[in-house]
Amino acid sequence: LKTPWTGQIVDSSYFRKPEYAKFRQPGNIKIPFWLQPVKYYKGAAWYQKEVVIPKDWNGHFIGLFLERCHWESRLWVDDKEVGMQNSLGTPHRYNLTGFLSPGRHRISLCIDNRVKDIDPGINSHSISDHTQSNWNGVVGQMVLEARPLAHIQNIQVFPDIHTKSILVKVKVQNLSEKNGTARLMLKIKETGKHEEGKFELKSGENILTLGLEMGSDCKLWSEFHPELYSLEVKLKDNDSDQTDRRATTFGMREFKANGNRLTINGQQTFLRGTLECAIFPKTGYPPTDVKEWLRIFKIARAHGLNHFRFHSWCPPEAAFEAADQTGFYLHVECSSWANTTTTLGDGKPFDHYLYDESQRMVDEYGNHPSFCMMVYGNEPAGKNQGAFLTSFVNFWKNKDSRRIYTSGVGWPNLPVNDYLSDPGPRIQGWGQQLRSVINGQPPRTDYDWYAY
Repeated sequence: LKTPWTGQIVDSSYFRKPEYAKFRQPGNIKIPFWLQPVKYYKGAAWYQKEVVIPKDWNGHFIGLFLERCHWESRLWVDDKEVGMQNSLGTPHRYNLTGFLSPGRHRISLCIDNRVKDIDPGINSHSISDHTQSNWNGVVGQMVLEARPLAHIQNIQVFPDIHTKSILVKVKVQNLSEKNGTARLMLKIKETGKHEEGKFELKSGENILTLGLEMGSDCKLWSEFHPELYSLEVKLKDNDSDQTDRRATTFGMREFKANGNRLTINGQQTFLRGTLECAIFPKTGYPPTDVKEWLRIFKIARAHGLNHFRFHSWCPPEAAFEAADQTGFYLHVECSSWANTTTTLGDGKPFDHYLYDESQRMVDEYGNHPSFCMMVYGNEPAGKNQGAFLTSFVNFWKNKDSRRIYTSGVGWPNLPVNDYLSDPGPRIQGWGQQLRSVINGQPPRTDYDWYAY
């Protein structure tokens, strides 16, 4: 970019300096390429609230759920620090069981939107001012909840359209200090089909696995028939006689790469998509309500589209829910454009963070049938990026077959990839200007991308 006052060529971060804040004020010079709020703040912001914990929460797990934080959160109860979380694409969850007793307490939350040791890349749409803006705070649900000491943390549903069944893996946290037994009960709301099993429950984390037959008449999910099922899960701790309940939605679908074609439930499909770069100029942050995302997807469907790529960011839960309902195939990225300020595969803190963040994304959104493709992010830098991303793609291909994977968008195109997100098949190449197909030739509709 060039400064409008000297013509000096600088990086976009140049304009974020405090001394240039005046140029972001209404009526003054505007800097192109990113959102400019009236007030710009980068740093720690503090939020406090007093809460009263009821007596009947005693002897329960107490958790705090913060749906979308930007970015790092640190939490205190009264004068005791609980911890820190820094997911960009999933909720921040805190275990406050040992911190909140019945009575009045003060919860203090510090949100810091600065890039620290973990750098996903300054231009990543998960953090940049380009579209979403480098906002500070929490949006979406903010919930303080009490659950049994033995409670369900996570549910993962693995559908098999060939056997017409599902495999359900339930992560259970048992906060009591002794081992015991529990009953796990599954039920499909739409059909009434159910299954249950008895399990040993050790103190700490448990993974309980149970299968359920969906029946010969089960319905498949696709863009043409976005059929959804609701799974109700109950966990009864036989020792405390307490029952925990959770629910999730899922779809019976199989999204695969077959040679140089993509298939949905064994049928060839063609992606007709658009790029979603966290573009929310009215608010500067993504919506977390299903109604708004339904509006977005319905506009895209009216233009004949069936696919969204989320460029260097991961949308909130509501986007996946709306895509499930409208039959969209989502390509989701792990909040990174590792270029300019960082690299991949060179041992920097983000290398480890990428594995953690991708696991959090799959734990949170993995049951959504619309979550069809996952990739590290966009156009990486780093001399060791190829080896690092080969390992990353192999890790996820071996761990979870519910979606397909690729190394990065733009590059590198690696043999391990299930698919490529490559700039080759396009009618307007980078830097082509008036020499491109769309500008240099008469309008036509017979483009042939078969070779790609």
